Amino acid sequence: MNATSIQELALRTVKLEAGAIAQLAEYINDDFVKAAEQVFACKGRLVISGIGKSAVIAQKIVATLNSTGTPAIFMHAADAIHGDLGMVQQDDIVMVISKSGESPEIKVLVPLIRNFGNTLIAMVGNTASFLAKNSDIILNTTVSQEACPNNLAPTSSTTAQLVMGDALAVVMMELKGFGTEDFAKFHPGGALGKKLYLRVADLYIQNEKPKVSATSTLKEVIVEISKKRMGVTAVVNDDNELLGIITDGDLRRMLEKNNSLEGVIATDIMTSTPKSIGPESLAVEALDRLRKNDISQLVVLEGGKYMGFVHLHDLIREGLI
Repeated sequence: MNATSIQELALRTVKLEAGAIAQLAEYINDDFVKAAEQVFACKGRLVISGIGKSAVIAQKIVATLNSTGTPAIFMHAADAIHGDLGMVQQDDIVMVISKSGESPEIKVLVPLIRNFGNTLIAMVGNTASFLAKNSDIILNTTVSQEACPNNLAPTSSTTAQLVMGDALAVVMMELKGFGTEDFAKFHPGGALGKKLYLRVADLYIQNEKPKVSATSTLKEVIVEISKKRMGVTAVVNDDNELLGIITDGDLRRMLEKNNSLEGVIATDIMTSTPKSIGPESLAVEALDRLRKNDISQLVVLEGGKYMGFVHLHDLIREGLI
């Protein structure tokens, strides 16, 4: 195969699978609504089962549901008929995923689930199959053609199953009112979780809190900035209320403009309207303000009182950049 034929085959695959997804629009019907309503009302879990590639898709759907607030559990169809069926509880709903709906393991499993009395949802690509005929609800994932050149390997069909599962998960999120704060509870690790829950208060508290008074001398300002190693110092009054800030850049600009440094005090150098943020603001909000204003630190204020600084390096350290 040359480069052109490789690209053509890849594009053919993409187009066939895109077509399979588009076809799903026809299958978002009353049965889909019924499935969504019953899963929403379920007092137990959604137990999802399958065999072969469908089992892999089932595991992904389970992971998506659990991370978005719908309790779900995976049960391999082959293992189910050898003891794992015991994980199905009275209040659970069972969903079996299969392209053909005729796999030997499925034919053994379905009657057992029916005997338990659990609601059975079939996500199936053959609505005339054994699985479809013995289910309470059918989620149709029929595809006209697999992307596989031999029309054999599950490709378009598994893509359709995956998207149907995502559609169900998204509907569940809306029905449950699952929002950003809920998402953060289930995703506390990594950069994603930190973007959702990490606050400025979690960061600035670890930093030094450089500050000088309004009448501090130039030497005192330089010593404070150097000692606290933040590249900045706050200028505060006796009540710890912020008057302004002095950065390394402010010092350099002042030195360029003034020939005489005698009698220079903090209020002569400071920026009186610095960019600030509250301690309860999300760290990603701090990052956004730093980027928009092209600065490296924000002064943290609470009720006008000086609390400290949050620095760009804090956000880098936490993996938000």
